[in-house]
Amino acid sequence: MSSASVKLQPAAASSDSIVAQELATIRVLVMRDLARFFREKSRVVGALLQPLIFWLVIGSGMASTFRLPGQSQVGYLEYFYPGIVVMTVLFTAIFTTMSVIEDRHSGFLQAVLVAPGSRVSVVLGKCLGSASVALLQGSMFLLLAPLAGFEIGQIAWLPLLAGLVLTCLALCTVGFAVAWWLDSTAGYHVVMSLLLLPLWIMSGAMFPASPGSVLGYVAAINPMSYAVSAVRRGLYGSSLPAHLLPAGNSLGLELLVLALFTVAATFVAVRVCQRKR
Repeated sequence: MSSASVKLQPAAASSDSIVAQELATIRVLVMRDLARFFREKSRVVGALLQPLIFWLVIGSGMASTFRLPGQSQVGYLEYFYPGIVVMTVLFTAIFTTMSVIEDRHSGFLQAVLVAPGSRVSVVLGKCLGSASVALLQGSMFLLLAPLAGFEIGQIAWLPLLAGLVLTCLALCTVGFAVAWWLDSTAGYHVVMSLLLLPLWIMSGAMFPASPGSVLGYVAAINPMSYAVSAVRRGLYGSSLPAHLLPAGNSLGLELLVLALFTVAATFVAVRVCQRKR
């Protein structure tokens, strides 16, 4: 018995060492993104100011013409606000994961790849760090919720944060996969804009999709629609107006779709990261 235990000790130690190396790689990448976030104040202001201007300008312009069927008490600034929260997360995900290309050019990424940690830990560390920054940016924009007509006390914070966390992870993982695949920041911006902005526009963020229409069918298979619905549901809490969300939607369905989207995006990111450059 003692000899068997002695033989197993090196394997156990080796397993513990591998786990420690993986966790160390993840921790370094997460802390690096957070440090960069707090150091670059202009990026923080820019990521918040652009959605704020977009919300106020478009929201004010559409306010007089917007009429939500069956919900005359819901104004456009109020309706548009959950979509802007998701837009804040979206822009932050794009800006943060673009640093994958910058890190490759500076040589930092090559140093990480030759470290003992696996490429899976590189994907997880970078995506968790970027998602943490995106979540911080989205949470900062949530401070403006009273201006949109939402009461802080009525917000269902747990469902709201669950939806935001999954949305941040999914978008940052997609951004990582695209940034790893490309070698140009300009090309990255073009691809991400063509890939994610149309999905956001057709998610019900700016206007509701009529059931049975082409846009309605697109929204039903669009994961961004479930992100916007989850944020909207969380902001309203128990006072969610009737018929504001698509028929058949539930919090469980929204979180399930976002979780599956995150898992699928992570799988793609890992496969892309394992590709030799």
